[in-house]
Amino acid sequence: MDIVEQLLKIALLGSAWVLYLLLALSVASIGVMLERLLFFGRNSRRGGEALRSSLLSALEGGDEAGIERVLRESGTVEGQVVAEAFAFRDGGGGAVADALEAELARARGGLERGLNFLGTVGNNAPFIGLFGTVIGVIVAFQELGQAQAKAGAMGNVMSGIAEALVATGVGLFVALPAVIAYKIAQKRVGDIEAQATALGRLVSAWLEARARGGRLHLRAAPGGR
Repeated sequence: MDIVEQLLKIALLGSAWVLYLLLALSVASIGVMLERLLFFGRNSRRGGEALRSSLLSALEGGDEAGIERVLRESGTVEGQVVAEAFAFRDGGGGAVADALEAELARARGGLERGLNFLGTVGNNAPFIGLFGTVIGVIVAFQELGQAQAKAGAMGNVMSGIAEALVATGVGLFVALPAVIAYKIAQKRVGDIEAQATALGRLVSAWLEARARGGRLHLRAAPGGR
């Protein structure tokens, strides 16, 4: 059995299936993009400076139950992470800091959900399109070789070349949004992790200050400078 001949028969089936594959990948990647957009948008609205201000007020009050309530009721990833770490407060600020790292590692899976898919599509869709181009060129050359024995074969040659170019264009069209969305999502994951770390350090500093008999002072005394 001539393997080259068998592969040629498969290639001559055409590259339409490559376009369908790219279309399916495009639909799936759009779904992942929308889900991540809603997730990060909801988390951003509930967190940020508003959560930090609420936490500082709770820390100033010194009520541990109030601090945990502010963190958990925020409904944010960073709030939940710091709340889980705050459970180790009896061990002091160092224990909370260690627990914070562990909780961030655990939460990273949820934050990065779907990002591997977007990265894979962004990196490989152009190659899938290029594969369709190669198949289209093979079909075009096959039709060109039969041009003398087959009426209208030149039209088929042009059609094969056009199909090849379409596959390349579609591959790039699928890849570009996936790459952009992947980079943006990575940036948002980094922002959330940085915010969680900052909040955790505030809690750790408060615990260290309390252990030394100090207290938190957010507002200057009336008439003070």
